[in-house]
Parts: sequence; C-alpha cells; structure tokens
Amino acid sequence: MSLDKETIGKIATYLEEAELNAYEVTKITDDYPDITWDEALDVQWEIRRRKEARGNKTVGMKMGLTSIAKMRQMGVETPCYGFLSDYFSCPDGAAIKMSELIHPKVEAEIAFVTNKELSGPGCHIGNVLSATDFVIPAVEIIDSRYKDFKFDVLSVIADNSSSSRFVTGGRSRNVDELDLKTLGVVMEKNGEVVELAAGAAVVGHPAASVAMLVNLLAERAEVLPAGSFVMTGGMTAAVAVEAGDCVTVRYQDLGSITMRFVDE
Repeated sequence: MSLDKETIGKIATYLEEAELNAYEVTKITDDYPDITWDEALDVQWEIRRRKEARGNKTVGMKMGLTSIAKMRQMGVETPCYGFLSDYFSCPDGAAIKMSELIHPKVEAEIAFVTNKELSGPGCHIGNVLSATDFVIPAVEIIDSRYKDFKFDVLSVIADNSSSSRFVTGGRSRNVDELDLKTLGVVMEKNGEVVELAAGAAVVGHPAASVAMLVNLLAERAEVLPAGSFVMTGGMTAAVAVEAGDCVTVRYQDLGSITMRFVDE
C-alpha cells in the first residue's frame, strides 16, 4: 500500500522535529515496513521543501554510505544522498555545540564545486571532471536521528541521510592537479591518529560519487546545477565524538581542517 501525501508529511514532521530539537526516534520502517525507496525520498524532499519555505537556503548536496568502510559500519549496501541546509555549514576551527546534536560522528570527505550543469541518466566520471571548478576538503558531522545510530537504508534516506553539520577549509585545487584516487587523508582525535584513508575508498573515485548523485537526481527529473557544492561521502569510517574532543583532518596536497566539540 503506497503512502499518501498526508502520511509523507507526518513522517517528515516526525524526523525534522527530531533533528531540530536534537532527540532520537525509532526508525520509520518500524511503523512503515513497506515504505519504498521513492517514498523515502519523498519524505526527504518534503523536509527540504519545508526548510526552504522557512527561509533556509539549500547550499549543497551530499552522498552517503559511499565507502566500503562506511557501508560495513552501518550494515547497508546501497549509497544514498541528502541535501545541505545553510545552517549546517561551519567554518574551519569551529566550536560545534553538542547540545544541538544527538550522537554525532565525523568523517573525512572531498567536496566538488561545479561550473557546469550536470544531468543524467548516463552521467560518468568524465562528465563530472569536465564540469568541476575545483575540489576542497570537507568534514561532515553526521547525526542520525535514530536510536543508537541504527537504521536501514530507507530510514536513513528519509532522514536526509543523517545530515547535520559540515566544515570546509584547507585549500582548493583544480582536479587536474591531483590524483583523487590516491589522495591520502589522516584523521586525528585529541592528537591521536584514528583513521587513515585514500580517495579510492569513495566508490573507487570521488568523481564517481558525484556521477551517481546526478543519475539518482535524474530519476526525479532533477539536475545538478552549475555552481553546486557536493560532498562525495566519507573516505573514512565515521568516528564518534563527545564534548571536549578536538578533531583535525589532514589532506594530502589540500591542507587541513580542525574543529572542536563543546558542551553548550
């Protein structure tokens, strides 16, 4: 039985209220076990519509569950996407308030900024690289609204793919100056190395993640506009943080990003 518009709206309220007020909920498939991929996306897009109607700008897109490490960690096999609202953005060196989050985890990513529109189906790495203005380091702070950070892929899609905060910094580079497959990253928490990874951890090549996003958007008759900011997914497994932690991520040829988590 398909979900009607009223039910989609009810689920959107359930999840967005949890995000805005920082409390955990049970996954939606407990109550709606027959929800489909398209209906889960309907919920996500309804949450986006509501934020934009309240004046929040959508400043980018993100891919989730794109690394083998991340898929294993979360027990899923299918990548997904989400949107980034303006208030998710934090500057390099930010003090991120734990009171606004539930059970945050950090992951190192590479972000693309485009200078041409990209559309699917059939978008591939070559299309993405030719439409890329530059790449820049980014760290995503994911924060699933689901109890104990446990979910299935349809529940996470509806929950905007666990989006909550992101930090950009370091320095931008042209894609032809880098080997994105072998580009290395080191994540440190409180001065100790906790994760090591390379760009190939993201579906073989970070640009392939952008192509996947474009092709997924095409299924909803959407395109990726010129000037888009796209976070390509975690190169590393997600690392849990708590108040008092300081995280630094160092990127080969792209500088570093630092943030701290405060009990406010």
